[in-house]
Amino acid sequence: MTMEKLRTLRKQKGYTQQQIADLLATDVSNYSRKESGDVRIFDDEWEKLAKALEVSVEDIKEEKTSQIQHNDNPTLNDNSSINYNQYCSIPEYILESQQEYINLLKEQIETLKAENAKYKKR
Repeated sequence: MTMEKLRTLRKQKGYTQQQIADLLATDVSNYSRKESGDVRIFDDEWEKLAKALEVSVEDIKEEKTSQIQHNDNPTLNDNSSINYNQYCSIPEYILESQQEYINLLKEQIETLKAENAKYKKR
């Protein structure tokens, strides 16, 4: 999905992608991916964009919808021909929390492996 509203309004206001990238404190290639919908635009960035373009966030923000393609052919026994594309918006703090939990579990696994190795030597 492209962010047509954002792109159109940016051009109408006479801004280049470089100028908007500078506003968001990012490089132009990253902003270009944001504008094309390949990279997520965060809420604080939407607010900066809306202010610069003199519109409300709701006027320019386009939500990505889940895009899932199913092959409902019941004769297929494997999933090789099914293409799943799903886009989710998960808050950063949740991802960070999950990553911390994963790291904790990895540490526990290593501890258990070492403990297991001790018992095998006995």
